[in-house]
Amino acid sequence: MNALFTLAAIVAVVSTTMVVTRTVAVHALLYLVVSLLAVATVFFTLGAAFAAALEVIIYAGAIMILFVFVVMMLNLDRGDAERERAWLTPRVWAGPALLAAVLAGELLYAAIAGHGEIVSAQEVGPVQVALALFGPYLLAVELASLLLLAGLISAYHLGRDSGRGG
Repeated sequence: MNALFTLAAIVAVVSTTMVVTRTVAVHALLYLVVSLLAVATVFFTLGAAFAAALEVIIYAGAIMILFVFVVMMLNLDRGDAERERAWLTPRVWAGPALLAAVLAGELLYAAIAGHGEIVSAQEVGPVQVALALFGPYLLAVELASLLLLAGLISAYHLGRDSGRGG
């Protein structure tokens, strides 16, 4: 499992670097999704399956939906849409596809090798999750909510300003 952890961590660092260095938002989004999946793989190899599931469902899913909303609010005209279509060539998808293939290979190896030990399942109810989130992690949850609120307000202002022509 150490090799899987190391490989997933390398994929996470590479894809996150690509997120920061890309100038096209769609390309950065593709690398961001791969980065979130790699972090979920890291959580899973550390034995935190619940955190890995939350990473995939909430972060990867929510980030994708928020990005779609921002693109809809920016109301791209026909010229921008054609330029975006030209950018989405197989060459552009090669980097995220390669990193995602590495993660898929890790998943297959982990499933086939079966080195993980069976852990007794225990039901975790919403009360336990709420106590954990709003207990020792209260500050982190509040900071994340403020960050999401700032992103929402920024997206609103970007959409409003682009609708007026600048």
